[in-house]
Amino acid sequence: METLHVADEVRYTWDIAEPIKGGGVVVTGDRIGAVGTFEELRERFPGARVRKWAGALGPARVHEGPLPDAPTPRERIHAVLKLGAVAVLGEYATAPGLREAAARVGVLVVPAAPRTALAETGRADLAVFDADGRCVATVCAGRLVHRRA
Repeated sequence: METLHVADEVRYTWDIAEPIKGGGVVVTGDRIGAVGTFEELRERFPGARVRKWAGALGPARVHEGPLPDAPTPRERIHAVLKLGAVAVLGEYATAPGLREAAARVGVLVVPAAPRTALAETGRADLAVFDADGRCVATVCAGRLVHRRA
């Protein structure tokens, strides 16, 4: 099933100057199918389920510091997802059970922080942030894994 994530603006990268106003990202399985304006994507993918988000949608982030404190490895990984990240640096994932907890939900453990960008056929890792910079939603490998109530 295809899901069309739509937001006030879509950014290919977080440092790009010009976002796509009223843009969207089509997710098919764990991959990005297309990026563009809502109108063009709705026409190309008429059967896609639509999820509308207030704020800016772009690539999910890499958590580059110590993982938040929490009682269990699972809760520590979920705390990272709440920040809009779907990858953590390996040097911070050394506590017992963290790598396993990350693998269970599709969070990547990486040796260095790669530059993240939305790309067709790339892994569907997305994050939505509101005007105050708070994470509204996180999509990890095509699955909605965090949504702020």
